[in-house]
Amino acid sequence: MPIVLAIVLLCCASAVFAQTPAPPAVVSRTAPDNVTVRAVRVTSPLRIDGRLDEDVYNAIESITGFIQQEPQEGQPATEKTEAWILFDDVNLYICARNWDSHPEREIANELRRDNGNILGNENFTFVIDTFHDRRNGYLFQTNPLGALRDMTVTDDQQNSAWNGIWYVKTGRFENGWTMEVAIPFKSLRYRGSGPQTWGINLRRLVKWKNEFSYLSLVPAALGTGGVSRMASAATVVGLETPAESKNIELKPYAVASSTTNRTGAAPFNNRGDANAGLDFKYGLTRSLILDATVRTDFAQVEEDLQQINLTRFSVFFPEKRDFFIEGQGIFDFGGVQAGNSPGDVPLLFFSRQIGLSQGQAVPVIGGVRLTGRTGPFSIGALNIQTDDLPSARAAATNFSAVRLKRNLFRRSNVGVMATRRGPAVGVAGASSFSLGADATMLFFKSINVTSYYALTGTPGADGATVTGRSYRGRLDYTNDRYGASAEHMLIDKNFTPEMGYVRRTDVRRSFGLLRFSPRPSGSSVIRKLTWQASMDYLTDASAATLQSREINGAFRIDFQSSDSTSVEYSREFELLPAAFTIAPGVVVPAGGYTYSSTRAGYTLGQQRKVSGRLQAAAGTLYGGHKQDVGFGGRWGVLPQFSVEPSLTLNFVQLPYGNFTARLVSGRFTVTPSARMLISSLVQFNVDSHSLSSSVRLRWEYTGGSELFVVYSDGRDTRLGGFLPELMNRTLAIKVTRLVRF
Repeated sequence: MPIVLAIVLLCCASAVFAQTPAPPAVVSRTAPDNVTVRAVRVTSPLRIDGRLDEDVYNAIESITGFIQQEPQEGQPATEKTEAWILFDDVNLYICARNWDSHPEREIANELRRDNGNILGNENFTFVIDTFHDRRNGYLFQTNPLGALRDMTVTDDQQNSAWNGIWYVKTGRFENGWTMEVAIPFKSLRYRGSGPQTWGINLRRLVKWKNEFSYLSLVPAALGTGGVSRMASAATVVGLETPAESKNIELKPYAVASSTTNRTGAAPFNNRGDANAGLDFKYGLTRSLILDATVRTDFAQVEEDLQQINLTRFSVFFPEKRDFFIEGQGIFDFGGVQAGNSPGDVPLLFFSRQIGLSQGQAVPVIGGVRLTGRTGPFSIGALNIQTDDLPSARAAATNFSAVRLKRNLFRRSNVGVMATRRGPAVGVAGASSFSLGADATMLFFKSINVTSYYALTGTPGADGATVTGRSYRGRLDYTNDRYGASAEHMLIDKNFTPEMGYVRRTDVRRSFGLLRFSPRPSGSSVIRKLTWQASMDYLTDASAATLQSREINGAFRIDFQSSDSTSVEYSREFELLPAAFTIAPGVVVPAGGYTYSSTRAGYTLGQQRKVSGRLQAAAGTLYGGHKQDVGFGGRWGVLPQFSVEPSLTLNFVQLPYGNFTARLVSGRFTVTPSARMLISSLVQFNVDSHSLSSSVRLRWEYTGGSELFVVYSDGRDTRLGGFLPELMNRTLAIKVTRLVRF
């Protein structure tokens, strides 16, 4: 016994006087997608410089053994990655040494904040599931230049609007590149303080090989977006979060602007304006957040991209205003993300209905929003009050929405949503509402079932409430080699979600799709071949009259280089219930039309100096013919400077008249640093004789605090000489300051 005691004392003494601790075991695997890692506490803050020269990187064992998703699912990564998960009382640290057998081939040309082209670079991505619910989390990305991209993950879906406060520095060494990331615990939401069990996944992209590898394997069938599949994440233990802070954030702003408008009923020049307001954030708990906004201003928001529309339906424009985008994912309904074009699927809540009317910004007096989690429930509630704006035919309106979701099993959920708009559109003294219930059920790794049932109520001419309904069920099978989808949806003629979006009503839709995607073995050129066929069949709600039918076949080749090419053929029938104007002076009569189109395109991978997609199509349309050609891409002149040209040309010959629709645009971007961006967007619609341009400076001068300078104008190319005549112009300067307690 004395000998044992002596040995124990000797070991303790050795531990006390040793200069560095013995390396702990940091990773264990029982399967490629069943991984546990250990976070290690450091006694002093890391120096975030990207050099990885502190003693801790020698004292603590690195996390290695990454597994390929692409190109050979389940095989060991061909390039070594060493990673560390560390923490102290203030920050979580994610650090990595990315070895490369050919560092001279590394691609790094993107420095813009939150830009998706970072996937065209060597990059490192990690996701953190702070509640360990295997469905929600935070995602962070960087590249060898130290670019920043972050987003939230809600039910495995990415929301890129979130901008957290975090810090990254990168460096180079002879055999690759290194990175150090510090994330203040204040920037994250989690369950209380003390010992934690979180989910985490790390992904390395070696772009010159187009190789994706993970700490915990994500199925190749999920593609590059599968990094947000939180059920595939590893488990991280050993974390200890600090005692709760006050969880209070104040973000006051001040803005000054000058506006010219020569097209209104009462034209004016250089009308000055000034405004100030406040955004307030309070953490009721570490996971339930209350936001308030007073005199909300969106002067910094970039203008919408113009689109050529040859259909009788309205064009969908995504939300770009930060206040509405943050936390947007919790208000998604029926398996459809509100930030993406839903096609014929309606949205029960669409934030662009708030504060916008007739293409004009309507003053937002203020509002509150509650989002977060409590136990197995996700909660979202919003109430916004807008002012009137007679020039946009907008009355003072109150908008309310409530969303509740309940987790089921490992990755499924059910939920309800309700919205209210008062007064209703065009009806004083009466309000409209919508109610809905939805379910998302995920089985195994590749079967997804989504459904919803919704009702709306709007005031009728006689004062009575007119109700409408919609429902949808969809099944998706998403295996890497095979895929299939089936859907049935109904939207009756009275379904009117006045806080949402609906493309068309009085429609019953049946849809089916089959896909075959083999991977040629041993090919050094082709990664995947895809054959796909689908049929979309729409009648009126009673199924008495065929509205449209589309049969589509497509073939696609994905190359090892990340280039791709595709060709598709579609044959459609469409019933026009009424004549519509497709172009100035060209009216398509009501009736049934059968037409077809063949389209081919080639996509140059994002890693190339010149990237983008070139496509062309030819076929028939409404009893005539149509040809179109388009290109949208990027020329990375320097990592700090890029040009994004876009060209769309449509040549249409119809029995009712011929026309050409032409749209040319270009974006010019200067990025002095990862936290400063100067971008200019020029759009020229040849046929509407409109030229619009804008310049936008965004500078994050300290964490979460920003300066914006925005200039925009619109001109009529039919008037004026060398410089078209000015129609409208705005110059705005806005500054925000974040204060955290």
